[in-house]
Amino acid sequence: MRIIANDYRANEVFKMIREYTGKTQEEFGHQIKRSKTAIQYYEYGQRNFDFELLLEICKKENLIVKIESKNK
Repeated sequence: MRIIANDYRANEVFKMIREYTGKTQEEFGHQIKRSKTAIQYYEYGQRNFDFELLLEICKKENLIVKIESKNK
């Protein structure tokens, strides 16, 4: 999976990551110690998540967060 996160809203990125894992909202929430409702709120943009949570998810799913200049 390769995306340019700048092209999406944070909630869309969150949902793409969950869908990429093939997990339901409930399964994904259990993995990161959040309720299914919390996952729904993140995905619908009704609740913000922090960078620490994103890093935790990426580590558990063996994903890489890469930051680079647009000039490259």
